[in-house]
Amino acid sequence: MEFFIIIKANANTEAGVMPSTPLLQAMGDFNQRLSEAGVLVSGNGLHPSSRSARVHFSAAGRHIEHGPFALTEDTISGYWVWRLPSLDAACDWAAQIPNPDNEHYCVDIRPIFSADDFGGALTPELREREEKLARQ
Repeated sequence: MEFFIIIKANANTEAGVMPSTPLLQAMGDFNQRLSEAGVLVSGNGLHPSSRSARVHFSAAGRHIEHGPFALTEDTISGYWVWRLPSLDAACDWAAQIPNPDNEHYCVDIRPIFSADDFGGALTPELREREEKLARQ
């Protein structure tokens, strides 16, 4: 299974405050452990919403809105994608995420759909197309 680990933003990340050297070192060490264990698929930090945009969809069309956006519990500042056998295993790894600056932050762990999750709605033709895209 793959899991999307969402690192929630806080006032500092939205203000563009860069991580401390101890945090960068600790996260680098943690990412190395994830990689060596075969868990890490990808991950990155995100710029603050002031450098972002949203595209709103409706029956009337599309509307583009540029940030900054109000800090909410849904604002994110980074992510990982991990490959693990279970949600419990993802929770075990998430409990090891470093916090050398003792900042308050939160991560969400969301399972990523696999092709099998879609059942019969994912026809053999659609599955083949998805697999071809994944190989490219």
